[in-house]
Amino acid sequence: MIVIVNGQQLEIEKSATADNLINQLSYQDQRIALEVNEAIIPKSKHGKFELNEGDQIEIIKAVGGG
Repeated sequence: MIVIVNGQQLEIEKSATADNLINQLSYQDQRIALEVNEAIIPKSKHGKFELNEGDQIEIIKAVGGG
């Protein structure tokens, strides 16, 4: 199925969860915020949160500095 991630179309497996997407994009070891259709999805729910065709997804990486 096709979803939109940070403005770009991406094909993912049908019945994919947020965790599946994060792993597919190699973000599993990074500090990120995940938003699906303008709603923040807490990390504790990534494993059970199912994505749907056409979802609008934003992934924001936390950057440290000082």
